Amino acid sequence: MFTGHLAVGISSVRRLHGTYLLSTLQSIISKSSPEERASMVVVLLLADFDASWREATVKEITSRFPSELEEGHLLVLHVPQHFYPPLQGLKRNYNDAPNRVTFRSKQNVDYSFLINYSAGLSHYYLQLEDDVSCAKNFFTHIRRRTEEQEAKMTTWTVIEFSVLGYIGKLYKSVDAPLLARFLFLFYQEMPCDWLMSHFRELMTQKETIIFKPSLFQHMGTFSSFDGKHNHLKDKNFQEDVNPNPNADVFTDMSVYRDNAPRHAWDNAGEFFWSNSIKKGNFWAAVLDVPAVFTSIVVETGTEGRDLLESGQVEIGHEVITTPTGKSCGEFQSVGTFKNGRFERNELDKDYSSASSCLRIRVTADQHAWLIIRKIVVRTR
Repeated sequence: MFTGHLAVGISSVRRLHGTYLLSTLQSIISKSSPEERASMVVVLLLADFDASWREATVKEITSRFPSELEEGHLLVLHVPQHFYPPLQGLKRNYNDAPNRVTFRSKQNVDYSFLINYSAGLSHYYLQLEDDVSCAKNFFTHIRRRTEEQEAKMTTWTVIEFSVLGYIGKLYKSVDAPLLARFLFLFYQEMPCDWLMSHFRELMTQKETIIFKPSLFQHMGTFSSFDGKHNHLKDKNFQEDVNPNPNADVFTDMSVYRDNAPRHAWDNAGEFFWSNSIKKGNFWAAVLDVPAVFTSIVVETGTEGRDLLESGQVEIGHEVITTPTGKSCGEFQSVGTFKNGRFERNELDKDYSSASSCLRIRVTADQHAWLIIRKIVVRTR
């Protein structure tokens, strides 16, 4: 049986209007590299009790994704109805209509079966819905974010890669059986996303951990419950997140609270924040593997405040060790900041050799604090 890094779970039922399942599967596959797909398995639960719909859906999936099925990177399953608890005559919490209570209660049980089956397939479990599109290389972003979270040595239960419903929620597989039992035990009490929040708190993760930009977007326009229009969108979704190269990050500036220098490089919705900015201060990234920079964008400040008032961007060669960490033995300037922002494209036309460092250097004292909000580089 497949044992990899990530299991992606999807539950699907017949919809009154439209179908998005095949598009969702295609998005997962097409937005992943062959290397990423090799470490990932998609587990699809066909949760509708309509046998004719299931047979037709399996036929379509077999036709569209034969290699994924054959290689074991796409698993399709169904749970017979007699394994389900009662789905009629349930408690009407929140004064929901009986048919809505039945729908959301069955959905909780669907997810319970799906999560329990997927628990032993990978190190992490990702919950999606059957009507989403994915960001390019979402797998790599998830892997990096989990590595960073694990390195903090703090308790966590779920990382959210979308703010919507039960989309993009990542769990450790070791916790998956507990989550499956929790959903099954309280299946008729409330919707799955509410239960998920309670589970997180019971597992002692008090605050949500949300990755931005979001890696998954809701693309359905009709609800799977009643077929009504549903135009819900994640405003934080970004299809091409474009991860910066792996690098170590250093600075000689003070760090305000938890706004670490690495935040500027990771582009995960956080930023680097410092005060007492002096001429000669720097922020630097030392690449794991030298690369040719083709474009560099640096954005500082927020709402017109805490901008870098005077500074330049430099690229460097020959990695050395310094009192503040690693750096490069020689640097050359590629341009200066204007209104707190730096952007230069087609950089490789003038600087065609591989660089090991990117450095932001302050060129004048400033009284204002400094936020380095976002750094985006492209390399070859």
